[in-house]
Amino acid sequence: MKPKLIIGIFAIIGFTSLLMYNLGESISTYTTFDKAPDMKVAHVAGVWDQSKEHGFSMETKIFSFYMKDESGNSRRVVYSKPKPNNFEQADRLVVIGEMRGDTFYANDMLMKCPSKYNDGDPAQFINASEG
Repeated sequence: MKPKLIIGIFAIIGFTSLLMYNLGESISTYTTFDKAPDMKVAHVAGVWDQSKEHGFSMETKIFSFYMKDESGNSRRVVYSKPKPNNFEQADRLVVIGEMRGDTFYANDMLMKCPSKYNDGDPAQFINASEG
């Protein structure tokens, strides 16, 4: 075999290995606050705990609130951005970040809001399109 072919094969194998490693690092599953300290970047799904305080600090530009994960554990979440407009309407939250002590520091937040189509009867849309 020619040396250029051997180097090309090793380069392709190396590039593919690096790509697969990075892809594996970026794929994450939802976890709980109890398991989040073991992860570099955790995705915790849950609901806003309205029984506890929340608010945005103008001095620090940080929004903080309490969230219950799917296990029912409530923890303080510190979000380094302003409160999203549809925060109160969200059925479910996903915070992305890291756990430090008992506080979760979120770099990103996703909100699942109720769909405007869930309230209606699906049959009304079918009947309306037929006639």
